[in-house]
Amino acid sequence: MHQTTFPRLLLASCLGAVIGAERQWRQRAAGLRTNTLVCLGAAAFVDLGSIVAPSSTQVIAYVISGVGFLGAGAIMKDGGSVRGLNTAATLWCSAAVGACAGSGEMLDAIFVTALLIAINSLLRPLARFIDQRSLATFHAHTLYRVRLTCAKEDLMEAEIHLTHAVQARSLTLGKISTEELDDAERSIVQAVVESKTRDAEMMNALTEELRAFPWAESVDWIETEGEAE
Repeated sequence: MHQTTFPRLLLASCLGAVIGAERQWRQRAAGLRTNTLVCLGAAAFVDLGSIVAPSSTQVIAYVISGVGFLGAGAIMKDGGSVRGLNTAATLWCSAAVGACAGSGEMLDAIFVTALLIAINSLLRPLARFIDQRSLATFHAHTLYRVRLTCAKEDLMEAEIHLTHAVQARSLTLGKISTEELDDAERSIVQAVVESKTRDAEMMNALTEELRAFPWAESVDWIETEGEAE
């Protein structure tokens, strides 16, 4: 065995254990032993490849592919969500640490390990903060559906005034659609309006403004859960 093999594999095992300890602490599926084995295995294959052949590029490519299949097994679909993506990515990075150590790039292996631990630890609070802010913003918005009935020949004018009335109140006009009634002489304009706050008085004022036009036969609104497309 090559004299540099022992320190390379030992370093890979230690760094894999450091990565795995952080995962084990957070009760992830791929914990201490899995990350250590992945890191050690990647280092062993790359080290063997560098001994057998001067260029270990092909061996590294095979290691990446193999760990990709291993990481896919850690990804699970739970209803409408997917779990295990971060675990799979961590395994992939563990293999990169092992590959660095196996090829003799000791400092690179240590640096990648430090970055990996920092990403999994320090970025976690930031990710939660972004999620909370995003959810808070999403739930703060309210969607309304406005229905306006008018004669078919007044349809274009109705759409124009509806758009102006929405924009004048700093609302966001989403999906707008039209359809003919059974008599084919009247049409219904439906618009989804998005508001940053729940304000029934504002919506009442909007509909009263539209009812004042002579072409408006009826105008009403309801709060909806539909998407503002």
